[in-house]
Amino acid sequence: MAEIFQLPFMQRALMAGIILAFLLAFIGIFVILRRMAFFGDGIAHASLAGIAIAILADLNPILIAIVFSIIIALIIYLLEKKTSLSSDTIIGIFFTASMSLGVLLISFKEGYQPELISFLFGNILAIRVFELYLIVILAISILTFLILFFRKITLVVFDRETAYISGINVTAIEITLYLALAVSIVLGVKILGIVLVSALLIIPASIAKLVASSFKGLVVASVILSEIIVILGIFLSYYFNWPTGATIVLTGTAWFIVTFIFSKILKFKSS
Repeated sequence: MAEIFQLPFMQRALMAGIILAFLLAFIGIFVILRRMAFFGDGIAHASLAGIAIAILADLNPILIAIVFSIIIALIIYLLEKKTSLSSDTIIGIFFTASMSLGVLLISFKEGYQPELISFLFGNILAIRVFELYLIVILAISILTFLILFFRKITLVVFDRETAYISGINVTAIEITLYLALAVSIVLGVKILGIVLVSALLIIPASIAKLVASSFKGLVVASVILSEIIVILGIFLSYYFNWPTGATIVLTGTAWFIVTFIFSKILKFKSS
């Protein structure tokens, strides 16, 4: 058991997993409350175009994917405010267009692309030192914003009109939240992959919502559950040689199902 902590790749995987679990669980609270789950999924899939551009140009995929996802997030926000189209419609358009662009660009690159596969399905065990540093710096920056402006963000999410009347710069808070979410999702792609990353935004917060009796309890429970799910998933994937992203998601899903069943049983007994 102790020997795995001496392996450099496991040390990097656990450190990145712990940091991203905290980040995605924290920002996932606002995703659940504002019903932005499809936005998270859309940005994750849209990042494929950025990754494809990076692979073709021989650049760092995470950096280019972050830049591309930020641009897409800004466009989505602006179109939500300037058109009568629903948020889901706009996200659906750019989600599919970006995915299509990514597929088209990748077709120009001959041969097997292991880097692309790792971003599609996640492989935290293969995380590099530079990627770990990038995750640490950006995660700390985003968490600092979320913590410093926690009350304002919460008010904007719960009651936009009241926040506006209170003198809060609602537009600035919303845009920054969109950008923070976009960056968080791209960072999470390294753990779970494009296909599965939105699960870590949704599952811990959803489990916490079943058991928490207050908003503070919801935040704390979501973060703790996310950490346990990610760490347990990493260990299981290492010992059984399972895909890391899929193992983490299935661990979280199993936990959600068990929690849901027990919450219903307890509710039935108390009624």
